Amino acid sequence: MKKPRIGITTGDSAGIGPEIAVAAASSPEVLAVCKPVLFGITEPVPYMGQVTAQGGRAAYEAIEKAAAAVRSGNIDAIATGPLNKESLKAAGVPYIGHTEILAGLTGTEEPLTMFETTGLRSFFLSRHVSLRQACDMVTEERVYRYLRRCDAALRNDLGIQNPSIAVAGLNPHCGEHGLFGTEEQYIYPAIEKARAEGINAFGPIGADSVFHQALTGRYTAVLSLYHDQGHIACKTLNFHRTISITLGLPFLRTSVDHGTAFDIAGRGIADPTSMIEAVKVAASYIINRRA
Repeated sequence: MKKPRIGITTGDSAGIGPEIAVAAASSPEVLAVCKPVLFGITEPVPYMGQVTAQGGRAAYEAIEKAAAAVRSGNIDAIATGPLNKESLKAAGVPYIGHTEILAGLTGTEEPLTMFETTGLRSFFLSRHVSLRQACDMVTEERVYRYLRRCDAALRNDLGIQNPSIAVAGLNPHCGEHGLFGTEEQYIYPAIEKARAEGINAFGPIGADSVFHQALTGRYTAVLSLYHDQGHIACKTLNFHRTISITLGLPFLRTSVDHGTAFDIAGRGIADPTSMIEAVKVAASYIINRRA
């Protein structure tokens, strides 16, 4: 089978992105499973290690070119390096991050984020909002809608047949029937409605055990109810191998889940493990989809 071509963007040129992108592109692990294609600045820059408009502009242009390449069929998927939101703003880029940029470039209304870490997959009902807002977003309609989206993404984007999705509880012990909170009352009917449509949804299950159950194979993925709930589980399991996957786009995009690390940029000590894993995960899903 022909190896997939995976585009690697170098991210903010003032951070560690160029270093880890080049390291990933030359890694024997990566070369064994795909043909890497670099997008962005790979040479040292005079503004290293700080927020700059140049770094933000370079990051955006790399994503723009990679997105164009994958949509034209020249590459099969994208693995993105880290960017900096302040640098994007300084460059006048009208987006706050990768997901928003790719949504804008492709006309996608609402991409779906999934984390994958050595076998554990986690979706997120909400992301960059306050914890108070996240609690308010636990509604029957939203949980039901996300269960449908997660099921479709697992089947259509990742090629997983008959996936199962566990919904994490919000409160301790899932609220103990209202003793510790009532938000779970909105989750039960959403799950029942999803199951009536043939979706293998389960829960809610206490957040202190559901991630372990998914890791050991009981469930394909977990629907986390707020940002840190899923992030803590994945990053504690394996910080350097936690990969962010954006689904619902016209193409597959994976990413490192760490920042630009301006404090160590250009020193040659950045760990490329997450970038290598992002490329390998992208390649593996493209290969599985072909099969």
